[in-house]
Formats: sequence, C-alpha cells, structure tokens
Amino acid sequence: MTIESARQQPASRRRAILIGLIGEGVTPSLSPPMHELEGARHGLHYVYRTIELSAKEATEDSVRQLLVSADRLGFTGLNLTHPIKQMVLPLLDELAPSARRVGAVNTVVFDDGRTVGHNTDATGFGAALDEALPDSPLRKVVLIGSGGAGAAVAHALVTRGVEELVVVDVDVSRAATLAASLAPEPPHTVKVGSTNELSSLLADADGIVNATPLGMAAHPGTAFDLDLLNERVFVADVVYRPAETALLVGARLRGCQVMSGLGMAMHQAADAFEIFTGEPADRQAMLVDLHNLVAAEAVRELAHVAPMRGRN
Repeated sequence: MTIESARQQPASRRRAILIGLIGEGVTPSLSPPMHELEGARHGLHYVYRTIELSAKEATEDSVRQLLVSADRLGFTGLNLTHPIKQMVLPLLDELAPSARRVGAVNTVVFDDGRTVGHNTDATGFGAALDEALPDSPLRKVVLIGSGGAGAAVAHALVTRGVEELVVVDVDVSRAATLAASLAPEPPHTVKVGSTNELSSLLADADGIVNATPLGMAAHPGTAFDLDLLNERVFVADVVYRPAETALLVGARLRGCQVMSGLGMAMHQAADAFEIFTGEPADRQAMLVDLHNLVAAEAVRELAHVAPMRGRN
C-alpha cells in the first residue's frame, strides 16, 4: 500500500498515530518519511514531526515541558536523539528493560498519562550485526565512542558474547563509566582504552565499531588512522548518512568486512514503529525505503553542488 492509497481510505477507518523526534539538528532527519511510509503500508494515518532543540534548550526543565506538552497535544510517542537520550532518564515515569540496561532512551510512549522510555538503538544494532556479519568472530572488539549510541552498541555486543570489549573515547572518564555499567560476567571482560593505544588494540582485534558522529556529512573524517586496519578486522559504523562513510570506504580498500549504519537505522526505527503501533514492521520494505531516501538525498546534494561549482 502506498501513502496515496492509504490516504484515500475514509478517515474513520484509519487509526491516527502522531510521533515527534526531539533533538539537536533533527530537521533533515529521514525518520519522518521512513515511519510515514511504513505507516501507510499499514493503512494508518501516521504523522511524524521533528522538534528542533537548540543546545541552550537541552535542559531538564525544557525537556520536561516538551514531554508534558506532547502528551497534552495527543502525541502517541516520541523519538529522542542527541543530546537528551541520557538526560531524559529521571524525567520518565517508567523505563523498559532495554532502557534500564543501556542507561539511555531513544523512544518514549505516552500511556494513560505515564511516560515509558525504551531503547531501540541496542536492539537495532544487534539485529543489524546478526544480519550483516553473522559469522564474524567476537573474541575482541574495539568500540570507539561511549555516548548514547556507544552505550547501546556496547550492550548489544556484550549480549552477543564478545569476550573482550575495549571502550575507547577521547573522554576516558566517560568510557570508564560505560565500562563499569556493563559489568559482564566471566569469561567476558570490558576494558577502557585511549586513542593513543589504538595501534596495539587493533593488532589482535576481531572488529572495531565507530559510535562517534565522525563520518557524518556535518562531521567529515574518521575517528582513527585507517592505516591501523588489517584485513582480519571487521569494521562497523553507526553513521548512515552518508551510507558509505570514509571509514567504510577505507576499510574495504584494506580488505575488511564492513557494516554500514543503514541496518541499525532501519531496525531501530522498525522496533520503535512496533512499540508505537503494536503492529509488526515490514523490515525489508523499510530498508528499501531507507536506501531510496538516502540515495535521493545524495542526488539532491549533488544537484545543489553542481551549479555552485559552475559559478567558480
């Protein structure tokens, strides 16, 4: 079912779902069209709006007021992103097991005046890893980045049996806090490393995951020197815009197996869709939608850059 055919149904037969995305820099997010396309396939009147939050507004008081206002305005739920995934924890009435484990929330549901927080980043990364790299060894994995996305990735890796997880961050204290929160049982261990140690850490690693913003269009580059990679290491990136980050391109050139952020982005959105609606998401269709949306965005950007170059 297309969005057009769904809209042709009588309004009385279409269940209404209103979702918002709150965070900094969310206006160009692809979550709204991805969710709305899936909603149309289910015959839902599904509306998804972005709510831009400036750095100055990222306070507990502001977020609390947004939660209250969204509930009063009839929102079904919210997705949350940087920088409020962890800040929001004490503002919610209840945390689902996924959010308690990770210590971060990216999905909130309004339930009879109560706010319930979930985390679909961890389940999304785990499902993507299972699909993209099902046979990759997980003896030792290096994780770069220990923010909200890093915490979700870390928990997904631990639940999949990584024997040794090394958390690396420019903020070593933040990495240590994440490592302590994992508390895996033997024979699993979690260690903290610094960026200066990456050469030795990667020498015997099975994989490395980038959970930093580096690689996004607004944050170009890579989180480490790609010459440290060898063909035995798998490389995963949580960034999905662009789908082919500098990290993945460089890793492929060095013979590494790679995983883009598209799978995680789709699965976390599908998990959130199911939480919001109670209906099973068509994950294959959502992945196709996401590929198409990313490709269309890239074409628009090229079309914008071409005239600019012509004037130089």
